[in-house]
Amino acid sequence: MTDPSSSRTIAAIATPPGRGGIGIVRVSGPLVRRIAEAILGELPAPRTASLHDFRASDGSAIDTGLALYFPGPASFTGEDVLELHGHGGPVVMDMLLARVIELGAHLAEPGEFSKRAFLNDKIDLAQAEAIADLIDSGSEQAARAALRSLRGEFSRAVHALTEAVIETRMHVEAAIDFPEEEIDFLADEALKQRLERTLELSAQIIANAKQGALLREGMTVVIAGKPNAGKSSLLNRLAGYDAAIVTDIPGTTRDILRERIHIDGMPLHVLDTAGLREQADIVEAEGIRRAREAMHEADRILYVIDTSTAPDDDSLNAELGALPAGVPVTLVWNKIDLVGAEPRYERSSPSRVYLSATTGQGVDLLRTHLKECVGYHGPSAGTLSARRRHLDALARARRHLEEAARQLTEHRAGELMAEELRQAQQCLGEITGEFTPDDLLGRIFATFCIGK
Repeated sequence: MTDPSSSRTIAAIATPPGRGGIGIVRVSGPLVRRIAEAILGELPAPRTASLHDFRASDGSAIDTGLALYFPGPASFTGEDVLELHGHGGPVVMDMLLARVIELGAHLAEPGEFSKRAFLNDKIDLAQAEAIADLIDSGSEQAARAALRSLRGEFSRAVHALTEAVIETRMHVEAAIDFPEEEIDFLADEALKQRLERTLELSAQIIANAKQGALLREGMTVVIAGKPNAGKSSLLNRLAGYDAAIVTDIPGTTRDILRERIHIDGMPLHVLDTAGLREQADIVEAEGIRRAREAMHEADRILYVIDTSTAPDDDSLNAELGALPAGVPVTLVWNKIDLVGAEPRYERSSPSRVYLSATTGQGVDLLRTHLKECVGYHGPSAGTLSARRRHLDALARARRHLEEAARQLTEHRAGELMAEELRQAQQCLGEITGEFTPDDLLGRIFATFCIGK
């Protein structure tokens, strides 16, 4: 796999902007040795930190710090890499980067170091994405899942599934290529068992990947309902502090309040919205418009109902009918403390949770419900960092495997079965980068931070 820009020498400040004790300028490419000799006066010993003055073009010192040289291919990018560790002031870092560029390097694009590591077969695409996930992880569990994927656990699982698909495909294609054999390979019980094991393995990987995607991206939940139903109180109870203003005056919330919380390690994006009603002033009306817009984009709506003044069935059905079609809804019957009811969770359609946001009764049932909604069972040793595109590729591979099984059991159609297995193999190859289009690579690495 090649890239026309991979012949350039690239450089970037690899530490965050602003003041710090240490700042790092990273350089990778064919000009590294020449740049090192010009700035340091010599090429440092490989993989050994050594103290140097960093020299400007006139020989004056820009800074004093540590230099690390990693000759390719035994480096992160697979190319010669130089790291200059200086004092972390923005002016010093800019001067040092300008000197490196003066010597022929180009400013690195976001994720270009990781992209070169991928192009030079130092890491696969899933591992490259795990680097960004590790940097962006919002919880300890998410960081550990990303680290497991970075170390190759996710890639090894995908490769194991790919090998199982290839072995099954070889068996089928052998039956196609040698039809004169007396043995009917497609009727072989071992082939059916092999395909069943492949489907079981795919289900296991998908389950672990879903957990990883939840740890990385979380679920977006919109709290909606009539004014004074207790939506802001519920947000505060879930967040664990007073994130929203709560009063007895209807229409207190006029804009969307957003909070990121965690439930047993699962990130949750909670949006509190303006109360839904017909009569509203111009400001509240805009808040209601934004509330309806947010509901269209939600993974789930928590529709809060005041139990003490509960609507009749016809009114409730009318309220629910006005919600966006296709977005799952949970009915949250709030203020049970005012009517002396007990907290409970009904797994009906839609699900119902009876609670009191004021006292906290039943809120744990809501947390349990939210975890169940996405199949989250808590972080485990098998949880791997995964993205939506990974889940999409795994789901498509699963569908091709299921269709292959159907072609085998119902039609004995070897050619069609082999084609489905080939398609499944290609879907899995998209995860690690074996069949990934260049435009997708550009979008993936563009999300990385500069210097990584």
